[in-house]
Amino acid sequence: MEQQEIREMLTRVSRGEMPVEEAVLKLKEQPFEDLGYAKLDHHRALRQGAAEVIYGAGKTAKQIIGILSAMERHGQKTVLVTRLSPEKAEEIQKVHALRYDEMGRIGIMGQMPEPDGRGTVVVATGGTSDMPVAEEAALTAEALGNQVVRLYDVGVAGLHRLLAHMDDIMSAQVIIAIAGMEGALASVIGGLADCPVIGVPTSVGYGASFSGLSALLSMLNSCASGVSVVNIDNGFGAGYLASMINHGK
Repeated sequence: MEQQEIREMLTRVSRGEMPVEEAVLKLKEQPFEDLGYAKLDHHRALRQGAAEVIYGAGKTAKQIIGILSAMERHGQKTVLVTRLSPEKAEEIQKVHALRYDEMGRIGIMGQMPEPDGRGTVVVATGGTSDMPVAEEAALTAEALGNQVVRLYDVGVAGLHRLLAHMDDIMSAQVIIAIAGMEGALASVIGGLADCPVIGVPTSVGYGASFSGLSALLSMLNSCASGVSVVNIDNGFGAGYLASMINHGK
């Protein structure tokens, strides 16, 4: 049960449209469900404002199907499955109406909500090779009720490409800067924008990039104010954090 549903239920109780006992029963419903291989946190949306997300890597298609079925039974309107392979997605689609984005390796069940954030979330990448992480971030933010603007392949090797989008940068509520190699994009955007910037280092790059470690350290050492950093390739974490900022959390 989500926070808005709780508010609506309490409003109905205050108006005498719902018996107190019925409301108490709904609130006392089991906060988690034990499936044997997973314990679903059905009260996470109530506590945190967003429902549990399924991490697809390491889970079998059968396990994911079971989790999706349980979430559907409990009325979850939108469910995300991250790090989902095409093969698993195909198996899940035989049972559930799952939309699959192969670029972002993310599955979505249910309707996407209307954007209700305070502004826009800009997702910018240094290069085309960063797009898988970017799409994970962008789709996560959209599934959490945010308007997203994508600026792909605007890295510092051709800075004019980024500067051509200054209107989007200056009007954003929060910006996700995604880059591999030396990870300079987060610092550059941090020096241009007047909003929080979330840096996402990616594992894109040659040997001395150390699978994203170089970009991570560069972003952590950014001299631009207002830049925070999530883990390497963690598009989901960046999209979730951006949504919290855009909703005033």
